[in-house]
Amino acid sequence: MPHARQKLFLEGPIGNALIRLAIPIILGNLLQTGYQLTDAFWVGRLGAAAVAAVSVSFPVTFLVIALGAGLGIAGATLSAQYMGAGRRDLVNHVAAQTMMMVTITSAVLGAAGYALAPSLLDLLGVAPDVYSGALGFMRVSFVGIIFIFIYAMFQALMRGVGETRMPLLIVLGTVVLNFLLDPLFIFGLGPLPPLGVMGAALATLTTQGLAALLGIIIFLRGRHGIQLSWRGFRPDPVYIRRAFFLGLPGSIELSTRGLGPMLLSFLVASFGTVTLAGYGVGSNILQFVTIPAMGMSQAVSTLVSQNMGAGNIQRAARVTVLGASASFGILSVVGIMAYIFAPALVAFFVPRAPDVIAEGAQFIRVMCLAWGGIGVQLCVVSAFRASGNMLAAMVIALVSQFMLQFPLAYVLSKHTSLQASGLWWSFPVTTIAVAIVSACWFAQGGWKATLLTEESRQVAKVAEETISEESIR
Repeated sequence: MPHARQKLFLEGPIGNALIRLAIPIILGNLLQTGYQLTDAFWVGRLGAAAVAAVSVSFPVTFLVIALGAGLGIAGATLSAQYMGAGRRDLVNHVAAQTMMMVTITSAVLGAAGYALAPSLLDLLGVAPDVYSGALGFMRVSFVGIIFIFIYAMFQALMRGVGETRMPLLIVLGTVVLNFLLDPLFIFGLGPLPPLGVMGAALATLTTQGLAALLGIIIFLRGRHGIQLSWRGFRPDPVYIRRAFFLGLPGSIELSTRGLGPMLLSFLVASFGTVTLAGYGVGSNILQFVTIPAMGMSQAVSTLVSQNMGAGNIQRAARVTVLGASASFGILSVVGIMAYIFAPALVAFFVPRAPDVIAEGAQFIRVMCLAWGGIGVQLCVVSAFRASGNMLAAMVIALVSQFMLQFPLAYVLSKHTSLQASGLWWSFPVTTIAVAIVSACWFAQGGWKATLLTEESRQVAKVAEETISEESIR
């Protein structure tokens, strides 16, 4: 089965390979949102202060996770390229080193976050009635970061070798378990005392810990493409240095993508509660509808990495073009539907708030017809990462967030007659501009010259010699 899968990825129809990878990834991403939806469902029964406590904690923990995510990106990229090159021994070595580095990094970041949680909440200016719940939720979340990192790396490494069904089954089981544990931990049962908002974090920590444990067991058994041994966790200084410098731009990129919306939310808040609520609902809808494009971009990443490792550079380019075209088409159709049903979509979340419905519907209708550009950008950026061009992905994120969207939103909303509508117009303008720049950068072809593995260099050398011989003839 693994051999047939590799043959499909490296030689078979590209469309079939993308669909086979993308569908389980999309379903898994949809299920991952179940953690947030479950917490929101049960915590919402505790009142506004509890909801605010969870809302304040999520962006902070996301930023901490993003800081260490670059190591995982580097490991997943290298393992996928080695898989494409047929070097199973190096796939296992990279996977073991990545898991070791991620575990240590997450433990350090989690401990730092736990200790600094009160200071972070003070910096955010959290209201007194929210502070206690936010502190408990945030500290438990920081303790659980180690499990989040380990399972995220399990998913990424499995995806890199083309195995997407096993992570999907684990996510399905843990999301269901989280839904059952949340009310027990939040409201208590029998001898178990009610823990309030902190109970939601404890339930999530429990299920994520189980997921991480299952991931490690699967790796140690070695039946799904990666075989780890305890000996493989011995630190390799040469690889660690390489992964650090390869992954650093990835950490900066993901941190930028997390920080940008946080800064924008402060600007949105200056226009009042109705505008902020409309932005919140619209952002949630945007996050949900981009899940298919995210799944497609992750499938593109796997195929590009493996084909780059195998020396199939032109096939990697065709994978990206097909994935970006499919994502553009899917999100464009979704955008048209969202334009038609915008008020109903917002009303689903806030059924008795006509002002918020009007504001949220305007936000959606301004940005939704440009959603196809998001699909293009996601696939191209994934191809850059998968080929080892982490710097290109980082530059695109920095430019889009801090040189385009935030300045544009500020100028349009504060210095034109558009007012709050200027915030909304910053989305489609940025989306279209970044999609065009990304596509042009990709078409220029410089990314093809990045060769991360020795096998890729050897293939490239042979190709150059062949071309030289043909030109002489």
